[in-house]
Amino acid sequence: MHPLYEEFLKLLENEDKEKCVEFIILKLDNKEINVPTLYSDILEPSLNLFYCDAEDEKLCIWKEHIRTSIIGTIIEICYPYLIKEKKERGIKSNQIKVLVGCPAEEFHDVGAKMIADFFTLYGFDAIYVGANTPRTEIRDAINTLKPKIIALSVTNYFNLMEAEKAISLIKEHTDFDGKIIVGGLAFMSNPEIYKKIGADIFVENYKDIQKLTGEV
Repeated sequence: MHPLYEEFLKLLENEDKEKCVEFIILKLDNKEINVPTLYSDILEPSLNLFYCDAEDEKLCIWKEHIRTSIIGTIIEICYPYLIKEKKERGIKSNQIKVLVGCPAEEFHDVGAKMIADFFTLYGFDAIYVGANTPRTEIRDAINTLKPKIIALSVTNYFNLMEAEKAISLIKEHTDFDGKIIVGGLAFMSNPEIYKKIGADIFVENYKDIQKLTGEV
C-alpha cells in the first residue's frame, strides 16, 4: 500500500472534504505523488476497500455516498495536474477517440472518470458520456463521434446484463469496428465474464490501460 494511503484514509473516514482536498493538492504540488499513482494506489483502494461497521445499513449507504462524492471532487480537481503531467511526459495527441461511460442503471461512475483520465494522459481523445447512459444513447454517441475504443465501467454485478445488452446493440446497430473494453468491481469475482457479455478486453487496473494504450 502507498505510504500516503493511511494518512489520506483517516481524513476520508472523518468525512472531512476540505482536509482531504487540501491534502491531495499539497502532495501533487510537492510532487510527492503523480496522478496515475494517486488514482490507482490511493483513490481506487479507498473506494474498493470501504468497510462500514454501523448497525443500521442506511448509515452505510450515505457514508459510502459521502466518500464517493469526496473522491469525485478530487478527481475533478486533478484534471489540470493530469494535463500538466501529459505535457511534461511529452505525450502528443494521437487523435484516437475513446468513448467512456456506464450502462443504464449504473450510477457508480468514479471508476469511469478515472479511466477517461488515464486515456487522456496517454494522448487519446477521451470522451466521458457519464453514468446511467441508456444503450440507445450509447449507440447514437458512437454513430456521431466514431470512436475507436469503447470503455464501459460496471460496479454493480446486476448491471452486467444491461452492459451485455448495450454491447449487443453496438455490434448490431452501429458500424463500430474497434475494441470494447470493460472494467469495474462487477468483474472482479469472475474476470472471464467479460467474454460472455461480448466485450473484447477486461482491464483491472491502471497498468492494464497503460499496456492497452501502447497496443492501439
